[in-house]
Amino acid sequence: MKKWYYRLSLRRRLWISFLMLTVLSIALTGLMSYWIAFRSTEKEAFISSQNTLNKSARVLDEKLRHIIVTTSTMMLSDAFKSAMEDVYSHSSGSYYTRLSSMQIPLGQMKLIEPSIQSVLIYTPAGDLYATTDHRNSQTNFKDTLFSRYLDSTDRVIWVEDHEDPLFLGNQRVISLIMKPITDLNVHDAYVVVNVKEDAILSAITDDLLVPADHYFLVTGSGEAVLPLGSRFSSFQRDPEFMKLLQRQQRGFFKYNMGGSPYLVNYSRLTLADNWTLVSVQMQSDLLRQVNRIKTTTLWIMLICATLALVLSNVISSLLLKPLHKLQGLMKRVEQNNLDVRFTSKYEDEVTQVGLKFNRMLEEISSLIEDVKEAEFEKRKMEVKALQAQIDPHFLYNTLNTIIWKSEASQNQDVTEMISSLSQLFQLGLNGGNEMTTLAKEIEHVRQYLNLQQKCYEGLFDYTVELEDDSLLEEPILKIILQPLVENSILHGFQEMEGMGIIRISITRFDTSLLLRVEDNGSGMDVQPVMADMKTEHPLKKSYALRNVYGRLQLHYGSEADIDLSSEPHVSTSVTLTIPLAGEGYNDDDRT
Repeated sequence: MKKWYYRLSLRRRLWISFLMLTVLSIALTGLMSYWIAFRSTEKEAFISSQNTLNKSARVLDEKLRHIIVTTSTMMLSDAFKSAMEDVYSHSSGSYYTRLSSMQIPLGQMKLIEPSIQSVLIYTPAGDLYATTDHRNSQTNFKDTLFSRYLDSTDRVIWVEDHEDPLFLGNQRVISLIMKPITDLNVHDAYVVVNVKEDAILSAITDDLLVPADHYFLVTGSGEAVLPLGSRFSSFQRDPEFMKLLQRQQRGFFKYNMGGSPYLVNYSRLTLADNWTLVSVQMQSDLLRQVNRIKTTTLWIMLICATLALVLSNVISSLLLKPLHKLQGLMKRVEQNNLDVRFTSKYEDEVTQVGLKFNRMLEEISSLIEDVKEAEFEKRKMEVKALQAQIDPHFLYNTLNTIIWKSEASQNQDVTEMISSLSQLFQLGLNGGNEMTTLAKEIEHVRQYLNLQQKCYEGLFDYTVELEDDSLLEEPILKIILQPLVENSILHGFQEMEGMGIIRISITRFDTSLLLRVEDNGSGMDVQPVMADMKTEHPLKKSYALRNVYGRLQLHYGSEADIDLSSEPHVSTSVTLTIPLAGEGYNDDDRT
């Protein structure tokens, strides 16, 4: 039957398909649509709401975790440890010194976590806090609502939304109470971190799919943690409802309240396991959408039946899908995509045209295959050149050195390193151009060496010698000196006991430009490195030289070369020979 249908002419298939579609559309469309739509909508509502709720719970957990980590980091500071030593020794004479030394760690906490409103470190020797925050001197820490949590054995305690009693301003906050992290046996000391209520609200409500008043955040006893403006606060006072929330870490269920069914999703937080984020939706709201689906489906059935009887050209377009497919493939070929192929189950005229179309594409592909292979090596070298421009390890090391020097208040070095790094990137990118000038290439390698000298202090020194200043405007491939000096630093000086020396010299020789990088490092075995540099399947150890050599060959051809010589701990040199512009070399012929 199937083979017979495939052998029919296109016109006959159009008439048969038109008849079948007319009958089946009326007989099958809409059967059990309402039931299926209802079940699917309910299930999707549960899953979608649960996914959104889980995401909001994870975001809130991550926010709470980051606040705890930030507070713990502060406790590891030397200033905090000194304060705890005073508490341990019952010494209060250094209170103002400790208060002053704590300003930097407390300020860093707010920079790292902007949601932190204020921080109070309560000790018997005196309260420590950021002096930019206005402490409410009329309120003693142990006379506030925090007193009920002080006897808890938990190291980390979260306190629900309240008005901050410790600092002026009547700010609404959520508080974190932590016991000090210290090796000393310190008693009666607490760290209170007040978190802005708006920041927690934003973490919960930013990604919600339904209005925020469908959600509420409660404790296990039904107390509201945050004022989300929920329309369903009566659920919090229902013991049976709250009991269901304690069954699992997260989930969903149906619940009847006042004779109306509700769909309930919930997710308990991990860092405040007594807090649960809950979503409540009325089932009638979902059914209202399903009823619209039912009405819409009936109208669609009527319209489809009418269209099947009147608009036969619509049916024809569906049956002419193979021809449309072939047309689409031809458009993709026009966009230089020659990998497309036409396939069809039928044996009609369109299929025959499609098979001939495939043969034509195969012939065209075979003709340009040689061109693709010729371009492959060029593209590979270009990609490697881009990858070689920025070494991630060099960047990480540079940024870590900047951070270390910044913390050590070596501001002049930090300024110089940031300036060098900025110029290094600017010169390396070079506006996306592969060619640069000799002056810019020399400046690029100077900035790189300056940064490495800051990162490896006392490891090496360098000089740059230029025979003739008139060479500075000569065009040259960018980033061909930096890989060479990088080899000297990473492989030549790492095991040296004395000072390393890098000497960069640039001279003119006949119609060529000679660029030599020389060092007094541990050297190399020249013959294997030369062979590895020029082989088709090289080893990883000569990647920098191979990359420079490949780019020179790609751009200058046989007119460029690399020469190596090495006498360990005396002189190891790499000499690049490239043609001068206007001396028999035409840059336009190579681009």
